[in-house]
Amino acid sequence: MLPLEYEREMKRGPTSYFIGLIFAAAFTSLMLWVGLHRMRPFDPNCSIEYFYVPALNKTLNSRLNTTLNFMVRLNNINSDQGIYYDDVHIYFSNATNSSIANYTVPRFYQGHKKKAKKWGQVVPLNNQTLLGAVLPNGSAVFRLDLKTQVRFKVAFWKTKRYGVEVGANVEVNGDGVKANKKGINMKKSDASASIQSYLPVCVLMNLLVFFSIC
Repeated sequence: MLPLEYEREMKRGPTSYFIGLIFAAAFTSLMLWVGLHRMRPFDPNCSIEYFYVPALNKTLNSRLNTTLNFMVRLNNINSDQGIYYDDVHIYFSNATNSSIANYTVPRFYQGHKKKAKKWGQVVPLNNQTLLGAVLPNGSAVFRLDLKTQVRFKVAFWKTKRYGVEVGANVEVNGDGVKANKKGINMKKSDASASIQSYLPVCVLMNLLVFFSIC
């Protein structure tokens, strides 16, 4: 017959082992979150580098060519993470927020510290909305909004998708080109989802289970 204390220890063994596993999982999750938080990826920097509307070029004296010609640059500033882009949607509107045109850049992958230049040409949905961007002084202001979802490649795995929504105004001069010679940074909108790790939730759940058992 086994001693009473030994029998109690045998009964308590599986429970203690299970609690130990939960505590170890919680601790590991916490350490992983701390590590990932320190090397947390940054959203790509997006900018408008080129913009030209021939119809607004006064030297041509022609409003027949209403195409929008542009180039946006997407810059992956992360030194350790690549970026998988879903289709990149670009929306054009005028000063009154009326839609002018839409354009889609097919999905692509971008390596560490790489820059991607995406050229495009699109015809307005309605020429009147294009002309509505022209101001009384002869210049014009357009709005470009960019929307996509990205996944970050960290070592051999990919993160979940994160939303990226940025935009900027573009002033066009009498030659029909972007008035600002430098690139125009596209800034985040309020609806843009910030990059956050889901690991803290795992840590919290593990700790809740641990304390409930105790």
